[in-house]
Amino acid sequence: MRIGVNALYLIPGGVGGTEIYLRNLLAALAALDRENEYVVFTNRETGPDLAPAAANFRVAQQPVRAKNRPWRILWEQTGLVSAARREWIDVMFNPGFTCPIFGGPPNVTVFHDLQHLRHPEYFRWFDLPFWRLLLAGAARRSRGLIAVSAATRDDLRLYYGREAAVVHHGVEPAFFEIAGERSPERFLLCVSTLHPHKNLERLIRAFDVPDMRLVITGLRGFHTEAIKRLIAELGLGARATLTGWIPRQELYGLYRRAWAFVYPSTFEGFGMPVLEAMAAGLPVACSSIPPLREIAGNTVRYFDPGSEADIAAALRAIASGEPRGTEAAQARAAEFTWARAARETLGSLSAALR
Repeated sequence: MRIGVNALYLIPGGVGGTEIYLRNLLAALAALDRENEYVVFTNRETGPDLAPAAANFRVAQQPVRAKNRPWRILWEQTGLVSAARREWIDVMFNPGFTCPIFGGPPNVTVFHDLQHLRHPEYFRWFDLPFWRLLLAGAARRSRGLIAVSAATRDDLRLYYGREAAVVHHGVEPAFFEIAGERSPERFLLCVSTLHPHKNLERLIRAFDVPDMRLVITGLRGFHTEAIKRLIAELGLGARATLTGWIPRQELYGLYRRAWAFVYPSTFEGFGMPVLEAMAAGLPVACSSIPPLREIAGNTVRYFDPGSEADIAAALRAIASGEPRGTEAAQARAAEFTWARAARETLGSLSAALR
């Protein structure tokens, strides 16, 4: 096969977990597959390092910037189709929700969640119509769909009447190495984009552990100012830190030093940070929602994300306990590999051409 990879959506350091997903998946595909050819269609913001250094991978940069969303969307529907024809692409892999709807080779599109339908209240009014139009088009026009969890697969059935292959994310081996290098300090770590559904305001209000700090790291989403105001109103000062997006090596350092990990999200498609914390050997407390239970099983402490009292109790429990996770959590995390994700993704790409 000659496989196109539609990476036009990617803004390095600007799209959160979907960037980590794509970089790790491409590396795993390169390690697995020496037979098929891959053409990675990038934008002007993304450097050539997105494509692995393998003979069967190369970059085809397109004359578009992802930050200019209308132009990027237009190019995806027109220029990318033409570029795919020039490159003799057999199947287009779309890892970021959207795909060329009119023309071009068969599409296989990844849905990380359907939050725009489950919780439209979390979206800005001017963004929502584009999400509804483009994702509906992708769901209906793609020959194959990939869901990152069973919960997302069920939503695809419910809202679009389409079946999808469930391909879970993997976890980087570096996190298992961190488990043997930990030097815990008295802070709780939360890795999360600052968006409304991440439930960070309720976490901050529930944070009442006098000798502990709270460190929240992740993209400064459009709920950032509200979270900053709340921290100031509660007088938390330096006890609650927002780092913004940080390089991967710095993130590894936070996992090494954190006492425990908390994840209060009310909605997820998968929940990669929980898996990372499990692998890194941290005690974990997280929301009792289907995707996180799908990942963690019975190996972590759950709480009701709608209850500040329940969150507070969980925080006190992980703060007062030993700063190490369980062997069961690490063993479960080890089941989620990027090698498996690559094999299953390649299977979906092959199936699209049958």
